Amino acid sequence: MKNYIVRGICFCWFALFATPVFSQSDSLKKNSDDIGSLKINFDPSGQKYMQIGIWNQTWLRYIDNNPGTLVNGEPERGTYDAGIRRMRISTLAQLSPKFLMFYQIGFNNQTFISGGGSGTGAQGNGKKATVFFHDAYGEYTLIPELDTETKKKNNFSLYLGAGLHSWNGVSRLTNASSSKMLTADLPVYNFPTIEISDQMSRQFGVFVHGSYKKFTYRMNVNKPFATNNEPKIGNTAVDNNKGDVSFAGYYSYQFFETESQKTPFLAGTYLGSKKILNIGAGFYSTKNGTKTQPSEGVYENHDIRVLGIDIFSELPLTDDTYLSIYSVYYNYQFGPNYLRTTALLNPGTADPAYTGQTALEGAGNGRVLLGTGSIWHTQFAYMLPRFSKSVQIQPYVTYARKSMEALNETGNYYDFGTNFYFVGHNAKVSLQYSSRPLYDTETKTVFKHAGEVLIAMQFFL
Repeated sequence: MKNYIVRGICFCWFALFATPVFSQSDSLKKNSDDIGSLKINFDPSGQKYMQIGIWNQTWLRYIDNNPGTLVNGEPERGTYDAGIRRMRISTLAQLSPKFLMFYQIGFNNQTFISGGGSGTGAQGNGKKATVFFHDAYGEYTLIPELDTETKKKNNFSLYLGAGLHSWNGVSRLTNASSSKMLTADLPVYNFPTIEISDQMSRQFGVFVHGSYKKFTYRMNVNKPFATNNEPKIGNTAVDNNKGDVSFAGYYSYQFFETESQKTPFLAGTYLGSKKILNIGAGFYSTKNGTKTQPSEGVYENHDIRVLGIDIFSELPLTDDTYLSIYSVYYNYQFGPNYLRTTALLNPGTADPAYTGQTALEGAGNGRVLLGTGSIWHTQFAYMLPRFSKSVQIQPYVTYARKSMEALNETGNYYDFGTNFYFVGHNAKVSLQYSSRPLYDTETKTVFKHAGEVLIAMQFFL
């Protein structure tokens, strides 16, 4: 633990003094120093325009590797690395008051050794990451939120769209903005089908969204991406869908100020510029989404059902301080003993010569992601009083409790971090220490905890 504290202090000094300091405008409201995106008007009224967003998130880490890890062919107990978590370019085009297009391209999870495309192998692992479309959809306004003639707000609004989209169900965090996060990163289990039957949390389909006074809604009917994993003999479900469509929805009530529904992405924090108290609930379901083989040659299909209930509050205390609280409960049903692990920007591979106790999470920074069972996730942050025009400081903590049917012990996961805002979300550095439990491959119980120190640097226009 002492080594982690020393490394954290060193990273903190780097974050404060190696990052450029940007000037801020005093005319910006409270803590909301974001400069927004580049907007190009196509007519004098501003009703036809294109808005462009560009952002990059760079990670510097020290990873306490899982037992039996090789990095570039060498055994390593701990690894320093660097990589790009996200690079995105988005365009929102309002063709007329009735029609809107949204496109987003970029890549994710490229390190010195993984996440590469055509430049892997003998030419160097991790090079030339593949750029792909994250979003590509069009939207039609049936009933606008703001009447185009009277400029008054309608009690009811309704928008209809189709394409590759992320108007998701389940929870607020399942619709999270990756450029306005409260923490250094999203927990990933907020996206229940991530990179299995979706493309980076997106699916093809038709969606509607809108509001009725303080009540907001979003619903979709999608075609999940095909999966065809073959189950082993036993009672463990794997992803193998039968072509059924999925249904999802998320509904919330906004007690105080309302949030924009222009895009599907909801902010993790408004930096104190809004007074927010929202409660919400949502779901995701698809028939025959997973498959088991109870006995040789006998197969059973299982439905996928995910439910979420959450609360989000951001309460300004003074002109420059505020509290931010978010809590969500997920219930996942993927079939018997379904379990997924993940390893973000994983530098490690399994050492075939290792003979010690191994983790079912695998090598590198692998951890249990989700499975049939439940997860309770809570995050809390406090913006410290502003003592400088150059930087704002926001400590935060997160906790997740995972109860998975396939495991014999509940897992407790922690993140302790601090955000340094130089120009709101447009230029910020997050310093975070994370602790994850590791499960024994045989007993399915926790035998140790592993840590990770992260610096996440974001630049966003």
